[in-house]
Amino acid sequence: MPAAMSTDKEAGGESFAALFEQGQREAPVRRHRAYRPGDSVRGVVVQVGKDAVFLELDGKRQAMIEAVELRLPDGSLPVSVGEELEARVVDASDKSGIVRLGRSLGRAGNLQALEQAKDAGLAVEGKVTGVNKGGIEVDLGGARGFCPLSHIDARGGTDPQSLVGQSLQFLVTEIKDGGKSVVVSRRALIQRENEESAGRRMADVVPGAVLKGTVSAVRDFGAFVDLGGVEGLLPRSEIGHDRSVAVADALKPGDAVEVQVREVKNEPPGPKGKGGRKITLSLKALMDDPWDGVTFKRGDVLAGTVTRVAEFGVFVRLLPAIEGLLHNAELGVKKGETAGRPEPGAPLVVVVQSIDREAKKIGLAPAPEGKAAGSRVDEVRIAVGAIVKGKVERIETYGIFVQLDGTKGRAGRGLAPVAELGVPRGTDLRKVFPEGTEVTAKVLETGDGKLKLSLRGAKQDEERAQFEEARSKVSAPRSLGTLGDLLKGFKR
Repeated sequence: MPAAMSTDKEAGGESFAALFEQGQREAPVRRHRAYRPGDSVRGVVVQVGKDAVFLELDGKRQAMIEAVELRLPDGSLPVSVGEELEARVVDASDKSGIVRLGRSLGRAGNLQALEQAKDAGLAVEGKVTGVNKGGIEVDLGGARGFCPLSHIDARGGTDPQSLVGQSLQFLVTEIKDGGKSVVVSRRALIQRENEESAGRRMADVVPGAVLKGTVSAVRDFGAFVDLGGVEGLLPRSEIGHDRSVAVADALKPGDAVEVQVREVKNEPPGPKGKGGRKITLSLKALMDDPWDGVTFKRGDVLAGTVTRVAEFGVFVRLLPAIEGLLHNAELGVKKGETAGRPEPGAPLVVVVQSIDREAKKIGLAPAPEGKAAGSRVDEVRIAVGAIVKGKVERIETYGIFVQLDGTKGRAGRGLAPVAELGVPRGTDLRKVFPEGTEVTAKVLETGDGKLKLSLRGAKQDEERAQFEEARSKVSAPRSLGTLGDLLKGFKR
């Protein structure tokens, strides 16, 4: 029995050895890919360190890239274990087996390295040694390079003299005369890095996302914010709840901000090349709503300050970031007129006419004489048929406007049409009723913010009242008397 087992094992062993040998002969020889400087490669991140990020390129080949080449402007590393990363081969040493990746070649040192960097699109390091008429001179580690002024940065406006002595990175764009003339571009490198960073960053730029960024430029209409290779617009209306604050007073280039993404649009290019990706941001969305602190109501008298003047009226600040509108109709002026309207900065005492919390709008009127902030004004109630007094405030061809005594604004202002003035047709109203003239009128109509008056009606009522008063004073005779007495009275 043991002998049989030994035979089987031996036979099995011979069979396994034969199969293994056959498999080794038939299996293809597995070789690692040969990497050369400049190659664009993709790998999976296996470790993120403080100074370097390690990747796996194939089954066993590892690569590393310095963390400084990946960091965002805020210092964070936008990569994590398991992610795919694309970079270029800087060095592929067979001895160590580790491929060094990067976005630059470092100091080129010789013409061959410069040509390699140009062909592979790798950045090279150079020290700015001087400034000439057309750009800056760059020492590329043995070779002399030149960067035109228009290629110093992506935006323009950098003082070339401020770069002298600095070591910067550039892309090689042209090599002529056997390396005697090397043209480099810092702008091209910045643009490429921004595009690569934007591609990674756009995954986070979605409506509702809260992101950190840096103010890159300030304009009258808003501010541009760099989100880390992606730029968005912060409109003036989204900087804060107080619309009267100028953009330049709220933000400065270089300010660190936290914003919310309101909208992301991809528009097709227009006839002038405009279009593309547009990102709208908001600071206001992350602030507390000032309307939560609004406790006043209709009829309250408040002190405010005029913040801005519009064609249809003036805006009055009542609380920080809370404004109300004092319409032209409440001021008694026509649309577009400037006379009679307060200037920005002027203090006013106003009464709340209406509040629309949903639309966040407040309608105001001038407070009546003698009313102080903190008091209340009851709604003006004027009965039809009442005899009222007031002053002529405005004159039109169709009649005169009268502001009733004890009132201010539209609620106490009425129109007395020409037909109700009691003057002949064609009368020059400005001569008969100059502004400020005190008049007495009868209320004909009220409601819907309209008040119709009649000077003629008031005069008729007054005459009728005088007649009735006079008639009431004349007492009737106790008896008719004799016919002779009646005749005597008739003769007289």
